[in-house]
Order: sequence, then C-alpha cells, then structure tokens
Amino acid sequence: MSRRRLVYSFLTVVFVLFLSTSAFAAGFALYEGSARGNVLGAGLTASADDPSAVFYNPAGITQLKGTQLMFGATFIYPKTDVSTRGSITGNVGAYAVTGSQEADSTTVDNWWIPPHFYLTHQLNDKWYAGLGIFSRFGLGTEFDAAWPGRYNSYYVRIRTTEINPNIAYKVNDKLSLAGGLNAMWFDLKMHQSINTAAGNVDQELKGDSWGWGFNLAIHYKPTTDWSMGISYRSRVSQNIKEGEATYRKPALPAGFFPNMKVEGGLHLPDEVFAGVAWNATPTVTLGGGIYWTRWSSYDKLQFTFAAPQAPGGPRTITKTKEYEDVYRFMVGGEWKFLPNWRASVSYAYDQEPINDRTADYLLPANDRNMFSAGLGYDYGKWTTDFSYTLILITSRTVEARAADGILPSEFKNGLAHLFGFSIGYKF
Repeated sequence: MSRRRLVYSFLTVVFVLFLSTSAFAAGFALYEGSARGNVLGAGLTASADDPSAVFYNPAGITQLKGTQLMFGATFIYPKTDVSTRGSITGNVGAYAVTGSQEADSTTVDNWWIPPHFYLTHQLNDKWYAGLGIFSRFGLGTEFDAAWPGRYNSYYVRIRTTEINPNIAYKVNDKLSLAGGLNAMWFDLKMHQSINTAAGNVDQELKGDSWGWGFNLAIHYKPTTDWSMGISYRSRVSQNIKEGEATYRKPALPAGFFPNMKVEGGLHLPDEVFAGVAWNATPTVTLGGGIYWTRWSSYDKLQFTFAAPQAPGGPRTITKTKEYEDVYRFMVGGEWKFLPNWRASVSYAYDQEPINDRTADYLLPANDRNMFSAGLGYDYGKWTTDFSYTLILITSRTVEARAADGILPSEFKNGLAHLFGFSIGYKF
C-alpha cells in the first residue's frame, strides 16, 4: 500500500469514529490522546517520543525522524447511580420539591469513543511539522426519559473535533519549541422535560459551531536520562448561531413552546500539561506531573431564543455553572521487558471542577481515582499499544434546587472502564 493510500485509509477510519465522540471525564475535558498516553499521562508530556506528542507536547516531535503516523481510539463505558428524594411539582417558573419518596436511577448503558490521529514530518535537521485530529472535550449522560430528574436533564451529548497543525523548532540537542493553531468543531444536543399545567413538554436543544485557539510547548532534556515538558492550549469560545429548539408537547394555546431558532455559547477552558520523566535504567522509565484546567472560564451556559417559550416570558435563559480550576496529578512508569515489548502502569487523582452549589444531572460526578495499565509491541515500522483504565468516582450529596429541577440527591457508585488502542507506522 502506498503512503498516500495508507494515510487516506487511516483518516477515513478516524473521521467515522469522530461521529460518535463523547466521554465521561473531569468536567467534560478529555485527556485520552493515545493508548500509551492514557497510562503515562504527564510522563508522556515529558518524554514526548511518539506521534501522540502532537497532543501531549508538540515540541517533542523534534525527536521523531522522517514521517510517522498514529491513529486509534479510546472506548469509554461509564456508569453512575443517582439517588433522589421527593419529586418536582408545580409548573415551570414555580417548581417545588414535595414528598419524601426515594428513587434510585442509573445512567443508560452507552459507549463513548474519542478517537485520535497524528502525522509528523521532519522538514530538515531543525524544523518539524505535526498534525493532530482529536477531541479534548466531550460529554455523554443519559437517563430514562421518565426519571425523577428529567426536569433538569435526561440526555446530553457534547462532541468536539479539533484540527491542530503544529510547527516545532529544535534549538539544540536539549531544547525544542513548538506552536500551533486549533480549529475546534463543537456540537451540542440536550433534552429535558418542562412541566406545565397541560402536562409535560419535551425540549430538545441542538446546534454546532466552530471555535479557534492556539497552543505553545517546550521540551527540554537537561541530560540523557532526564526530560521535561510543558504544553499550553488556549481557551476556545464557542458561539452557536443557528441552533434549533424543538418541542414535543400536549395541546397548548398558540405561542407556547413553538419550534424556533436558538443561539448559545460557552467558553471552553485553557489547559497546561507539565511533566518530567527519568530513565532510571536502560529499560525502565519513571515519570509523572500535572494537568491544570482553567474551568473557571466556564461560568455559564446561556441560550437566547428567537421568541419567548411562553407569551411574556424571557427570551434568554442562563444556566449558572461557575466551575472551578482543577488539577490532575499523575505518576507512572514504563518497562521494556523484552526487546519488542513494553508494559506500563500509573495512578492519577483527578479533581472535579463542578461545585456543590451548581452540580446538576448533566454530569453527576465527583473527584476520581484512576488506575491504568498498558501493553505495547513494536515490530519493524509498526507499533501497537493497548491500555485499560478503571476510574472510581467518589460519592457526593447535592442539595435541592427546585428552580433548576434538582432534587435532594446523592451521586454514588460512579465508575468508568476505558479501553484504548493506538497503531503507529514509521515511513
């Protein structure tokens, strides 16, 4: 197979996978840049020695000779139980929590699949180019449409696809710099019920937009055994201009919940990845570091409708978010136990940016403990990696906010299984 046909084939597979991109992550950030990166995390930000460096630290691509390619995906299966007490009564705008009946609800079984694709090319001894197609944000949460929390949300899906070209410069054998541009497609779909005197109205909001940003990175090797890296990605603002609001409703007078156009927007946060790696022996590498995500930029989710949902009502509805800045802390290692085989393990503690004041059913989650293991095999020009991550999510209680459709709740038994694979080829 020719190089061009091989690249086109990989691109086709990746774009098909992107049609189903969503996930279950801290806030709704995605850090699953490759199977190997799922395990090594910030350690790969420091070593940056395979094509997924485009995601973790583009300055590291100056270590990649010739032309190299990688593609793959992470398959994510999340589950969460939500216990609620009471029920939402009254009509929209005057909701109240009544009763004390307890109910246990579980998210609907779904697989979410963020893929990745990378291509790097050595231009000369100093300059290198890289291209990444991946997803840094995604969300998928679904409950039964009749569950007690339906007046807040029973289905949400956020998908993003990011196209990220980079250029890297090798200053010397120790220091490399990189910069790139980010074009991000954002797609949103949300369902919730609205209670009225005539019965339930089902609301669907959907729309998409493009946003733009940039990234900068540094890779530094003070000695042959140590490497360090830091990578920054800017905030990306998304503004949906041609969204749609559609309603399934009982018989209502004219002017109540008409299908219409809707606009909305939010700010997706900037991120910093920082890591260090140490070649403890010729076959063992240890590393770790932090991810920092400035979720405080996501202060609200706002929608402006073409007309009021009811005569005399507001056209703009604002959902307060007030997320908080968070860190993910990681430590791990990789062992080349045979000439062509690699094994890796890691642990990460992932902070949840959603505070108790604004927690809702779009993302019923909390802080996470993450345990990962990986296996890699290199053969000639090919490399393959597989990973597994178990995410255990700590429980939390949420107080009632009737106006938002939130009942007294407990998020519990949260977990997710992540299965990653990546395939690479060196031309």
